[in-house]
Amino acid sequence: MELVGVIGGGTMGAGIAEVCAKAGSNVLILETKQEFADAAQARVANSIGKGVARGKITQEEADAAIARVRVTLDIEEFADRDLVIEAAPEIEALKFEIFGKLDKIVKPSGILATNTSSIPVIKIANATQRPSQVVGVHFFNPVPVMPLVEIVVSLVTSEETVAAVTEFARDTLGKKAVRAGDRAGFIVNALLIPYLCDAVRMLESGYASAEDIDEAMKGGCGYPMGPLTLLDTVGLDVALAAAESLYAEFAQPNYAPPALLRRKVDAGHLGRKTGQGFYSYK
Repeated sequence: MELVGVIGGGTMGAGIAEVCAKAGSNVLILETKQEFADAAQARVANSIGKGVARGKITQEEADAAIARVRVTLDIEEFADRDLVIEAAPEIEALKFEIFGKLDKIVKPSGILATNTSSIPVIKIANATQRPSQVVGVHFFNPVPVMPLVEIVVSLVTSEETVAAVTEFARDTLGKKAVRAGDRAGFIVNALLIPYLCDAVRMLESGYASAEDIDEAMKGGCGYPMGPLTLLDTVGLDVALAAAESLYAEFAQPNYAPPALLRRKVDAGHLGRKTGQGFYSYK
């Protein structure tokens, strides 16, 4: 995929843009305001710069990758893209609107992908006139570090589309690609969210402290970080949206979002990105 588009230059969008640019793709990011566009460009450049500091890439390679990334406020510029990956907030109506516009703008052969972590791909595909070319390509945060990509296949996604995005993720981006059916949570979140919710319920009940819960799961299960630290890293709002989607689809108690998680999101305590979650980062 030589020409790649990314909708949204936040944490996930910037990370996706970075890995595509470092792999040699020409990347165009869409943002809604100039201040957001400037922040997205800086986000990509800063992250790539950290790779130089760690000796992961050379300064020459970094400069070339940064030069392959451009941010625009005009969605019409996406007409020539081979692949467009949407990384907008987890709001159904917003994603439907974006895909409806992309469908009219992107060339007929272009593939439209969503990075959604919880919304059924078929719903998003139905906002277009090319549902067979709509697929889930679910990256994990931080994108430059996490090796996995879930390729989420709806009932109408064509095998040609699946093969193209799988090859791109695996052979071009160097990710481990797994195929998942189009059900809420896919593979990872369907198994992860109940675990995270149970950790919040344990904290909420006063059974154990946040620190002890995290230390227990690291020391007892060999996890690299505890569940509450992981929630802060992922974003409490993202986890809440995933839990709500899973509960809406399956109505199983283990998917129900805990009250404390809702209150944290209501308070704006979303984790590392806001400086406060289950821990303070200020």
